Amino acid sequence: MGVPVLIIGRSGAGKSASMRNLNPEEIGIFNVASKVLPFKKKMKVSNHPTYESIEKALIKNNLKAYVIDDSQFLMAFEQLSRANESGYKKYTDIGLHFYALVETVINRTSEDTIVYFLHHTESTEAGEIKAKTVGKLIDNWLTLEGLFSIVIHATVDNEGHWFVTQTDGQTTAKSPMGMFPLKMDNDLKAIDDAIRAYYEFVNPEKLEKETKE
Repeated sequence: MGVPVLIIGRSGAGKSASMRNLNPEEIGIFNVASKVLPFKKKMKVSNHPTYESIEKALIKNNLKAYVIDDSQFLMAFEQLSRANESGYKKYTDIGLHFYALVETVINRTSEDTIVYFLHHTESTEAGEIKAKTVGKLIDNWLTLEGLFSIVIHATVDNEGHWFVTQTDGQTTAKSPMGMFPLKMDNDLKAIDDAIRAYYEFVNPEKLEKETKE
């Protein structure tokens, strides 16, 4: 039973940059938009992946952590490819395909596998910041954040780029009690370490030693 984690934020909020401290030997990156990563470190990257190729890799499960960068583009690209189709069925399919991907993480990977969905945000009419989808038809029956126990909001201000781990009433951020501080540097390695320690995927003493080194 793997752990899906949703990292939401607007473009430029530091979601992709948060991967900079991850170990290239331990992480697999699915680069949906095939964009250049914003740091020099060489990583294992699969460009322009499909649902099929992502799910195949996750089921194979050779690594303990994966990142799906700009995961909302999986929905957007499918919508564009089916733009000439009329009717509502394509939106049902788009929602089901994304839902099936999250279910693959939960049901088809090992319990110590973590998959990070880096996802753009949008604002509702009420001003709430939420994960971006491709329309109200999907939102009406699929609350995307409801598929995740951990939703982290990437933000930026005059002092830097941050991860906020609980809602302020205007976002959909959430996380288990005591897993993270309320605000952290936008470092996905620190997030990964905290999740593994919280769920006891690693020996805490070993993790502390590795962190000091």
